[in-house]
Amino acid sequence: MRAWQITDGFGLDKLALVECPEPALGAGDVRLRMRAVSLNYRDFLMATGAYNPRQPLPLVPCSDGVGIVEEVGSEVTDVAVGDRVSPIFCQGWLSGPIPANNITSSLGGPLDGTLRETMVVPANAVVPTPAHLTDEEAATLPCAAVTAWQALEGVGPGDVVLTQGTGGVSLFALQLAQLKGARVVLTSSSDEKLERGRGLGASETLNYRTDPDWGRTVARSGGVTHVVELGGAGTLAQSLKAVRTGGTIALIGVLDGVVAEVPLTRILMHGVRVQGVFVGSRAHFVALNEALARHPEVRPVIDHVLSFEDAREGFLQLERGGHLGKVVVRVSS
Repeated sequence: MRAWQITDGFGLDKLALVECPEPALGAGDVRLRMRAVSLNYRDFLMATGAYNPRQPLPLVPCSDGVGIVEEVGSEVTDVAVGDRVSPIFCQGWLSGPIPANNITSSLGGPLDGTLRETMVVPANAVVPTPAHLTDEEAATLPCAAVTAWQALEGVGPGDVVLTQGTGGVSLFALQLAQLKGARVVLTSSSDEKLERGRGLGASETLNYRTDPDWGRTVARSGGVTHVVELGGAGTLAQSLKAVRTGGTIALIGVLDGVVAEVPLTRILMHGVRVQGVFVGSRAHFVALNEALARHPEVRPVIDHVLSFEDAREGFLQLERGGHLGKVVVRVSS
């Protein structure tokens, strides 16, 4: 089978399409014929060595994908040949609180990921995908959508959610918050993307380039109850200005840095809850898919789809930025 691998050191020039042996199938495993894979910024960071420079190589990158079950192990009873499923991101996190060793079981580093023609995973680490979604749409769910779903835990009618940017997690947060009955404030550096966000249902939009103190602007208009914090060090101070007393900041991304000077008095005196979100469990994924099945009008936003042979171009697109929503690689038809 063919697979993309990071070989002989880090860097996109080291990302190569190679022939690999078929992985062995264990008694509790399933073999998937991959149909589509979506890219996350983490995949770019992993390929360039910025995420974990000590990651053993070679490595098959990417964490998101969808495939058809081709073969099941002798002890598998709840997954059948022909099922369309997605492997979960943290293969060892099935339910409950995040386990201490969650990072050791994540696809796309340290475990080989989804950007290959076939893969073998434990049967209890896959989830059936909503039937109304295309393969390309279903491939976007395991990381970006599950992350947004967990970040919005507790959100309901009457809440106001602020989400940052127009990447995959942010646009899923925009769509899922509305599904839960909340209003959404969207930030971006692009007026064109903000217009697209309004078309997706954002109640208010802010360009953080032209309004660098956007947190105060949001606060003057009433503030928000929840922030989907994707920027990290560069945006956390503004998020703390924007969030209401007793509100929640779901800390997800580090696009603008990992070390921040945080005004602790704002957190303490206003009872703000800052919650780290690292994707989610299999149970989160199942709950998300049940919600999507009830609301088929909610569909993932895909910027463009590439062929399997052109997968490297997807990583270059993440490096350049400018995309809206997800970049997807079609592995097979």
